Amino acid sequence: MLRPSHAFAALLALAAPATSFAAAAPQSFKGEYTVSYLGLSIARATFSSRYEGDSYAINGTVSAAGLGRLFDDTKGTISSKGTISGKRMTPQAFRADYTSGKKASMVDIRFSNGAVTSTQVVPAPKKRDPTSWVPLGGSDLKSVLDPMAATVIHADSLDKVCGRTVKFYDGEMRADLTLTYASKGSISVPGYKGDTVTCKMGFEPVAGYRKGRKALNFLKNKSRMLVTFAPVGQSGVYAPIRATVGTQIGPLTISAGRFEAVN
Repeated sequence: MLRPSHAFAALLALAAPATSFAAAAPQSFKGEYTVSYLGLSIARATFSSRYEGDSYAINGTVSAAGLGRLFDDTKGTISSKGTISGKRMTPQAFRADYTSGKKASMVDIRFSNGAVTSTQVVPAPKKRDPTSWVPLGGSDLKSVLDPMAATVIHADSLDKVCGRTVKFYDGEMRADLTLTYASKGSISVPGYKGDTVTCKMGFEPVAGYRKGRKALNFLKNKSRMLVTFAPVGQSGVYAPIRATVGTQIGPLTISAGRFEAVN
């Protein structure tokens, strides 16, 4: 699995806001999120997205906060861009840059027609044990989404947000994320007040991971993961406004403090 700082980026990307795929004019949205462990703040993230014609660009910043700064002073930026065709997002580039103390890390993924064409990871991954490592196959990196594009759901209504599988690639691991219906509700945060739908998220590693890893087995077999989506205006696009992930040491929660159109 991706090293901690890169996995941190992928997890925070659950909260990247989106907007209309059929916008007649440029539109921008902003989301502000807090990441908490057992009710204690450990990180903050801010994401902004802009959609113009058939293209999109999402940029975010993340940083350790509260209790998290006592253990890891990670700071970083995340970006994703691509095109939109109908109800499908096709990424072109994803990049995450992080510093933790004096150590820097980076993930850069490039795409063409929905398939990964190159991946650069710094520092480079260590040599893998072929007896336990599940390598990426030739078809594993086709029709995949980066960690930010994977969060955007285009649906005709709240009822149709769940009931789908997302092919996810974070620069090292390929996994399938399955969304099944859990419940409906409502939420009120600055910038949005209204209905929501919550999906239960399943996790299935496909390739690019070490067999027998306890953290992955827990996510696959025992973790309770829930993602709550809210509509972005009248666009037919739904973005996460809250997410909870069960871990081996307690629940991790991502919640929006702001979720709004800015023009």
